[in-house]
Amino acid sequence: MGEVKLPRNFVSKYPHKFSKGKQQFLRGRRILPAPITGKEPLPDLIDGVFLAYNGGRLQEACRLFTEKMTRPKVTVGMSLAGALTPAGLGAAVVVPLIKAGFVDWIVATGANLYHDMHYAMNLPLYRGSPFSPDQELRRMGVVRIYDILLDYNDVLMATDHVLRQMLMQPEFQKEMGTTELHYLLGKYCAEFEEQTGRKDSSLLAAAYRAGVPCFCPSPGDSTIGMNVAGLELRKNALRINPSRDVNESTGIVLAAKRAGHKTGTLLIGGGSPKNFTLQTEPQIQEILRVKEEGHDYFIQFTDARPDTGGLSGATPQEAVTWGKVDPSQLPDAVVCYVDSTVAFPLLAHYALARSKPRKLKRLYDRLPEIMELVSEEYWKHNKTL
Repeated sequence: MGEVKLPRNFVSKYPHKFSKGKQQFLRGRRILPAPITGKEPLPDLIDGVFLAYNGGRLQEACRLFTEKMTRPKVTVGMSLAGALTPAGLGAAVVVPLIKAGFVDWIVATGANLYHDMHYAMNLPLYRGSPFSPDQELRRMGVVRIYDILLDYNDVLMATDHVLRQMLMQPEFQKEMGTTELHYLLGKYCAEFEEQTGRKDSSLLAAAYRAGVPCFCPSPGDSTIGMNVAGLELRKNALRINPSRDVNESTGIVLAAKRAGHKTGTLLIGGGSPKNFTLQTEPQIQEILRVKEEGHDYFIQFTDARPDTGGLSGATPQEAVTWGKVDPSQLPDAVVCYVDSTVAFPLLAHYALARSKPRKLKRLYDRLPEIMELVSEEYWKHNKTL
């Protein structure tokens, strides 16, 4: 074999082709991972091996959330889209984040909050196959959520029966926003957990205990909303006022900014929950007419694409034009194009391993004073239409 030497202090024959200053681009961490042994703790694996492409974006999201968003003076809003609670991510991921104080307010689809109640009531969901014979499942009374299977009568109808009993109680007989609705439901879910001996199985129960407000921007688009509508036919007095949700969520962000704190968004999926979480800043700027720059931190897990219009609210760069994201904070905005059921548990594990729990902000308890702030700021800047 001939002698071949590695180049040392190599100088190209054509150095004039390249501009000076290249080191500003070649100063990132060198990609030189150690071989995987199978003994690494998960956070070390993410730091050491998730170095490029969406693996790299996932590592950036984990570090951004852990190193900046879990600081005490950051208010974190989390949105949940897609059928995550039926897959067990409410109990496995969201509840631990709530208890650690890493999530201060939540925006979710009604479906996520409805299916969460199965766990509070200890009603079983099972792993199945996405290739199950659907006509046969329907004939047998089995409902399929992709590869999750549940009994139509013993789970869905049983949950509806208990839900209707709750909604007919005296404390529900008035107009309210979805935060109050879910707080009251969470109180019952916490009691169900005590009865079944399965504490920390329900997102709603954990949010109730921690004082975390839970919003649903489309309350009629779920079985909770369907039962509210059905009971209205029985002259039940419960009415949902979405305007309260808009003002309360806006107030949460405004109060944080007024206190000199930062705000961050953890967006699991897209859709209405994502937009509702982000629209708090345009509401402050356009409607309250208060000078503001946008959210400071932005993380999203999504499999949607902006070029088809499916990435609701689009990228953080586009969100800057709406005032949703502070343009000076774009380095602290990460979009990871990956399945939420893969990325979300990894981020939660990383954060819980790397960060100490925060003191609970208990924003639900502060909503009355927060609403006073919103009203005061509105009238200060909107004396005329």
